Amino acid sequence: MRLGLPALLALLLLLGPSVAAGDSGDLEPLTPDWRPSSSPYSDLNSGFTSGSSSHGGSSSHGGFSSSSGYSSSSSRTYGGSSSSGGFSSSRGYSSSSGGFSSGSGSSSSRDFGFNRSRSGDSTRSGSGSVPQPFSNFSGSKDDNGACLCSITLPDTTFPADRVERLEFIAHTLSEKFETELLRVKEYVRLISIYEKKLSNLTVRIEIMEKDTISYTELEFELIKIEVKEMERLIIRLKGSVVGSSEIIDQLEVEIRNMTLLVEKLETLDKNNVLMIRREIAALKNKLKECEASKGENVPVALAGPPPSPGNCAHGGVVNISQPSIVQLNWRGFAYKYGAWGRDYSPQNPDHGLYWVAPLNTDGRLLEHYRLYNTLDDLLLYTNAREYRITYGQGSGTVVYKNNMYVNWYNTGNLAKINLTTNTVAVTQALPAAAYNNRFSYANVGWQDIDLAVDESGLWVIYATEASTGNMVISKLNDTTLEVLNTWHTKQYKPSVSNAFMVCGVLYATRTLNTRTEEIFYYYDTNTGREGRLNIVMHKMQERVQSINYHPFDQKLFVYNDGYLLNYDLIFEQELL
Repeated sequence: MRLGLPALLALLLLLGPSVAAGDSGDLEPLTPDWRPSSSPYSDLNSGFTSGSSSHGGSSSHGGFSSSSGYSSSSSRTYGGSSSSGGFSSSRGYSSSSGGFSSGSGSSSSRDFGFNRSRSGDSTRSGSGSVPQPFSNFSGSKDDNGACLCSITLPDTTFPADRVERLEFIAHTLSEKFETELLRVKEYVRLISIYEKKLSNLTVRIEIMEKDTISYTELEFELIKIEVKEMERLIIRLKGSVVGSSEIIDQLEVEIRNMTLLVEKLETLDKNNVLMIRREIAALKNKLKECEASKGENVPVALAGPPPSPGNCAHGGVVNISQPSIVQLNWRGFAYKYGAWGRDYSPQNPDHGLYWVAPLNTDGRLLEHYRLYNTLDDLLLYTNAREYRITYGQGSGTVVYKNNMYVNWYNTGNLAKINLTTNTVAVTQALPAAAYNNRFSYANVGWQDIDLAVDESGLWVIYATEASTGNMVISKLNDTTLEVLNTWHTKQYKPSVSNAFMVCGVLYATRTLNTRTEEIFYYYDTNTGREGRLNIVMHKMQERVQSINYHPFDQKLFVYNDGYLLNYDLIFEQELL
């Protein structure tokens, strides 16, 4: 940086007192009106110095000479020399860390610079130097009587060191960003690979669900419950028989062996549940025969063979068996509401498919259902056909002649769904029927309309405002869903837990406690009579969501808080 003479004069005036020449070596302040005796621009020369060599000019009689040079120091020194009141300016850089030296060229100028301390004091260097009131200004005379001025200007105009540091930080951040970007790209690649693996795993699991056998601990728990029930029954039979009975003793041994076999299978092989169930069914049949032969819990009027499948030549339901636990519904324990059963067709009564229709967890919407060709398929969760609909409501669903009948969502209408195509074949309004929890069953929501099937066809159980909530029974045309005939009962529907139809007779249940229901009411549409019953019906869970009757099997299919149960009905025999 090079300063001109006007700039130097202005700087000296701003910084404070100046110096005058003198032999004593002491500096005298310059007066404010001091001016050079001749034109300051007459003999101005400039040059550059390197090290201590001087290339410049000097002037007498009021002239000015200027010399400048650069060395390795970051300090700046300004000086001037004059023989007759002139000034000589030199600028150089020395290697001292805190001070500046004045004078350059061949003259033997003394160093009148000083080191800047934190207190701002200046020190005298060499003869003729004097203290100054400002820490960045000093002046003196050299041996030749030339006046030298030294000014310290700190190099803070441009923070080069900070810029360099920022540049380094920016470079470091750029490298880190590139590294993280490469990591992100690698993560994206890995996620894509894992996504494909998950897709393949999903396909494999679906194949396993369809083609392999898979059971959980729940299956064995259900089997254990059934075996324990048989153990209790055999103990009761032994207590009712006087003396020894070879058949009962043999059954007791077989049941104990069955218990050991189940425990062994649970730890070693969980794929033989079906075989165990078949053996349990065979043992149950033997127990039933023994029970009938000993007269245990069977009225005298029931002696003799049961009625043939689909035949109503009996005196009605007089008893019911213990529940047979089939399994948990295919959607899981959380799906507590729903219905299940077996399709009944008079033309093919023993070839009906099995269906399971759990509601969504809200207990209202029927959205998914499954069909199984055989009971074995249902037990093994194999060969299932799953369908989706968006308009079923409540647990009052039933299947008849390969058609599913449901209450249309949010209405009092009925819908007929073709199970072959999963399409709606017919919809029909049920006259005056209440819906949307107006007169639903006790403890079960969204079942104002309950469809049923028996030997004579399709029925619907509901209530109306005109009936003041009492149960209404209507016979339906299964093709058009039109009402063929209607019967009004005196039983209040919301006090009933569920109902089913057998041979034109309505049977209603109510809750006694968390493990017991009671078939307490009947209405015979054949005679118009109604009355009370007292048939105890045991259950596995607290609430019964639906009861469907199958005429050929003469069984009840009960959906009990997500579990699928079976009951055998016992009928009163007609006297010849």
